[in-house]
Amino acid sequence: MPESMNHARIAITVGPLQYWWPRSTLLDFYEHIADSPADTVVLGEIVCSRRNEMKHSDWLALGRDLTRAGKEVVLASQALIMSEGELRSVRVIAEQEEFAVEAGDASALEAIAQVRQGQGKSLPFVLGPHINVYNREALTEHAEMGACRWVAPPELPLSSIAKVNPVDDRVRGVAGEVATEVWAFGRIPLSFSARCFTARHHRLTKDACEFRCRNDADGLLLNSSEGEPFLSLNGTQIQSAGMQALIGEANSLRQAGVSRVRLSPCSERFTDVLSCFDTVYNHGGSAIDALASLRTLPLPGTLVNGYIYRHPGMHFVEPGGEVYDA
Repeated sequence: MPESMNHARIAITVGPLQYWWPRSTLLDFYEHIADSPADTVVLGEIVCSRRNEMKHSDWLALGRDLTRAGKEVVLASQALIMSEGELRSVRVIAEQEEFAVEAGDASALEAIAQVRQGQGKSLPFVLGPHINVYNREALTEHAEMGACRWVAPPELPLSSIAKVNPVDDRVRGVAGEVATEVWAFGRIPLSFSARCFTARHHRLTKDACEFRCRNDADGLLLNSSEGEPFLSLNGTQIQSAGMQALIGEANSLRQAGVSRVRLSPCSERFTDVLSCFDTVYNHGGSAIDALASLRTLPLPGTLVNGYIYRHPGMHFVEPGGEVYDA
């Protein structure tokens, strides 16, 4: 890796909100993000179309506000499409021309391709973390469709990420070199289902869910049979109980060709999390001090980073190499 890249800035992306927060809470959250060191903000409902606090026009208006605050804004589509109505929403996102789109699944890719075919052009798009890109050939194929950025699947180890889009041999497409982004903070999205796990927990059907997930600002913790935190239920989504925290991996990420990190919002002290990452990644701050600071925050789960080191995701590998079952 060239010496100049040892200090290359790593851009910070605020990922799309995974939970259903009240509208006033959501707007207050993004007002703080506007004043934060974040470079990019991804907006939109990605989990469940029954969450209707924000309409498409509301997301656009919020995107314009954040753009005026100096942020790059990207609109995300839902990660699992299950109805014609949801597919229409995907098409609406793909057809707007103000903001780039983050494709949540293959239906979004199809919608983007149709826009390109109809107009002869379209904005570059981002491959979301749930698009199955696990090798260079797949990334190249998507780059030829217009992908400008790839969010690696969260369970992919760093050594594999480096092989898919290496720092000295970037994948190139119609939008130029593809950038690599890594899930660096937040509960890890593990799977989606047509069923709503939160409704099922409350013995309700999905269509009569009473919108119970509004009560869980960071998801609903699920313990193992031994009573240990194991997973988190978030509507149709299953997440890890632990919080991914790649605060000590800045140089390793640079060496693997990563130029962006994604921080997923949580309900408490998220702007402090943002500051910790920016201080370490871009201002030479101590990762050990930042890790200690993160551990004092009222986060909804313990810190984990196992996947990036080919360990179980619930493990945490300390800077010295010691491995703990978080």
